[in-house]
Amino acid sequence: MLEKVDLTKKVSKEEYKEKMEQLEVKLGRLQRESKALGIPVLIVFEGFGAAGKGLQIGHLIQSMDPRGFEVHPIKNETEEERMHPFMWRFWTKTPARGRIAIFDGSWYRRVLIDRFEKRTKSKDLPAAFHSINSFEQQLVEDGNLIIKLFLDIDKKEQKKRFDKLEKNKETAWRVSQGDRERNARYDEYASMMEDMLFKTDTDYAPWTIIESMDRRFATLKIYTTVIKAMADQIEKVKRQNAEKAAEKASVSKETSGAVDPVDEIAREADAQMRELQVSILSKADLSLSYTREEYKEKLDKLQKKLEKLHSELYRRRIPVVLGFEGWDAGGKGGAIKRLTARMDPRGYVVNPTASPNDIEKAHHYLWRFWRAMPKDGHVAIFDRTWYGRVMVERIEGFCTTEEWKRAYKEINDMEKDLYDAGAIVIKFWMHIDKDEQERRFKERQENPEKQWKITDEDWRNREKWDQYEDAVNEMLMRTSTDYAPWVVVEGNSKYYARVKVLKTVVDAIEARLKEE
Repeated sequence: MLEKVDLTKKVSKEEYKEKMEQLEVKLGRLQRESKALGIPVLIVFEGFGAAGKGLQIGHLIQSMDPRGFEVHPIKNETEEERMHPFMWRFWTKTPARGRIAIFDGSWYRRVLIDRFEKRTKSKDLPAAFHSINSFEQQLVEDGNLIIKLFLDIDKKEQKKRFDKLEKNKETAWRVSQGDRERNARYDEYASMMEDMLFKTDTDYAPWTIIESMDRRFATLKIYTTVIKAMADQIEKVKRQNAEKAAEKASVSKETSGAVDPVDEIAREADAQMRELQVSILSKADLSLSYTREEYKEKLDKLQKKLEKLHSELYRRRIPVVLGFEGWDAGGKGGAIKRLTARMDPRGYVVNPTASPNDIEKAHHYLWRFWRAMPKDGHVAIFDRTWYGRVMVERIEGFCTTEEWKRAYKEINDMEKDLYDAGAIVIKFWMHIDKDEQERRFKERQENPEKQWKITDEDWRNREKWDQYEDAVNEMLMRTSTDYAPWVVVEGNSKYYARVKVLKTVVDAIEARLKEE
């Protein structure tokens, strides 16, 4: 790809000035339209050192309202960033709807500079490329626009620019030993660039090569590329909004009592599929239980073990992610309380997951969970999780069918990133039957100290028990993996459930420590 790029392209001062006056106005207008339509935009600057990324970003933002964008210079990882999965620092920087994030360097560092300096091993490259493509695909499918610009110069021009920067005391700091090393081994590094471009040039997030030998030509091409991409995205969103409005109006005009024969066939097919589908939950033996004496003995022993293992996790810098889902009144809170009873509170965080707030709704649904992922040696416990997308959001209509169907892959990819970063990932489904749930609901209603735990919504959800059971079975089948397994916890006996959760966590940590 790069060897075919014509780096001799130039633009005269007169042509540059004439075109830029028009482009600057267009870009400002498109930024305002993107904000009004709630389009999040990521503009990525990558390329050879001294190709002018900083200079071009400076040119680009001059035409934008500074209240609507943020520039992220991506350099070496901070200590905090090193202690999280690699993609964590980029997920946390993704823009809210209507805002623009500009990256000077990006997540491609892992397969470029880190690869060149052998911090990313050859065996880790396939997983790194998969994470990058998955990250970009998830954002684009959620409505983000990603514009990727690769600034290209040749070896001779790069050396010339490095020499010029080093001659000036005020700019010499910008040329590192790594920059010089990559220039000396230009062909080797360019080969890595080629590999990266080939493996990440996708329909949803394509690369644009910017011939950067002539700065005026580069600026014009960057402006033109950004403007076209934003204009196309705005047109796409307007068209989608119009189609949705027309569809909504069409539905409202239909006779309320009419039954669509196609819908009727689909419902019958769904019912038949449910009969044929293997129910994972139905296999759970809810008669399993412990006596109070057995419970106290086992609980004490496991909590003492976990207390020691928690310290060992911190010493060896192993992160742990535990997710709790289950039926209302299924025992999530009680299990978490016993799990953390003797753990050092400085080394874990329990994240209660409620309905997303306005800030969270303005981002990809996984954004808020990425922000809460633990650093190395710490434990993150989620009381309800990202699986809300394929359960409550699916059933209550808070997301589209397309969104919850693609969420299985998105979730599996996120959990694989956590695992690849060294995390122990376990998900618990706290399972009880319908009669036990009703008994616990009534007990809560009658106990003044527990009435806050029961709501009208809990009772309403019982009416959709079968729908939720189907969704849970599908979720368990599609997202229980070797690296992030689901554990169905038989929960009619609270004693048995709490012990099983503790034992599962203890066993998983002990197994990891043996591997270490």
